[in-house]
Amino acid sequence: MTAADAGDAAVGGPLRGVRVVDLTTMVMGPYCTQIMADMGADVIKIEPPEGDATRYISAGPAPDMSGVFVNVNRGKRSMVLDLRSAAGHAAITALIGSADVFIHSMRAKAIAKLGLGYDDVAAHNPGIVYTNCYGYGRRGPAADRPAYDDTIQAECGLPAVQEQLTGRADYVGTIIADKIAGLTALYATMMALFHRERTGQGQEVEVAMFETMASFMLVEHANGAMFDPPLGPAVYPRTVAPNRRPYDTSDGRIAALIYNDKHWNAFIAAVQPAWAGEQYATLAQRAQQIDTVYGLVAQTMKERTTAQWLALFEELEIPAAPLNSPGALFDDPHLNAVGLFETVATPHGPVRFPGVPTWLSRTPGKVAGGAPELGAHTAEIFAELGLGQDTA
Repeated sequence: MTAADAGDAAVGGPLRGVRVVDLTTMVMGPYCTQIMADMGADVIKIEPPEGDATRYISAGPAPDMSGVFVNVNRGKRSMVLDLRSAAGHAAITALIGSADVFIHSMRAKAIAKLGLGYDDVAAHNPGIVYTNCYGYGRRGPAADRPAYDDTIQAECGLPAVQEQLTGRADYVGTIIADKIAGLTALYATMMALFHRERTGQGQEVEVAMFETMASFMLVEHANGAMFDPPLGPAVYPRTVAPNRRPYDTSDGRIAALIYNDKHWNAFIAAVQPAWAGEQYATLAQRAQQIDTVYGLVAQTMKERTTAQWLALFEELEIPAAPLNSPGALFDDPHLNAVGLFETVATPHGPVRFPGVPTWLSRTPGKVAGGAPELGAHTAEIFAELGLGQDTA
């Protein structure tokens, strides 16, 4: 895939013509730049000779093409460089000169040691948007600590919230910190690019997993603790109510949220449970005893089948859904009707990607292609830069 092909991969994509130099690994940064690639950017993934570690962490059609790697690095071009060598440094310096975005996920001391801190990069390309993906922001005492999804989940309070909900401190079953931080890095980088489009000025961007997840958790859990003096603990009671879980029906399970007054009144009128009373009439009343309400609804849900409840809730326009496994999403009729999945031919066979979840009427994105073999585009990119590959 050439640079032109990379732009054409998402024809009309809003980032077509944007070049991204990507020094990120694992998931946070690669997820950010994967979305950029799907939206038309030419993302050049710089890898060490051994490759990104995620190449080897899960099932895949080749030893260095794990499913996780393939998904978050699709549509990128892979270039192998030894950045500790003078030749490798010269090559990336030339690449920086042609780039719009430089993004990395090294700790501050490590990137500075390579001579690729913001000041170094901006000296070669003052208009560049330079994004740091860190575990912890550089202005705090934890700046140099290593960070992974599990440790950030723990530190931002997720297992503590799970313990209130289930009685056991558990991580959630997805790498939520990596992905939320990746999305945050994306929007921060895009805002900096928007500023550059208006002013011509590049700038440095910093996105830290811990700060991102602390902000994310406190959207609802800050609650009464935000005020001075505090009006309650830092917890949103509804989300940690022990009875807040999928409901058992007579033959399975179902998710339903009978929450606002319109939904509640429709449910009570249709089902007429014996426990209904004025003490549960308003949302404010129910919020004060939400776990009791969940428990009462749970008793009633056992009286009908999943299909019967789904039909009733559809009629009443109450939010409800069956319980899916992740694998079931590939066969979901709605997701297939909207075209979420895109099948891409690759050297290892077809890959059915979960595609672009957003829709733009003028500049839609699409899956930008398969994931690159390690170093597959090194020679091609050297040629574009006017350098011989033996430079590195």
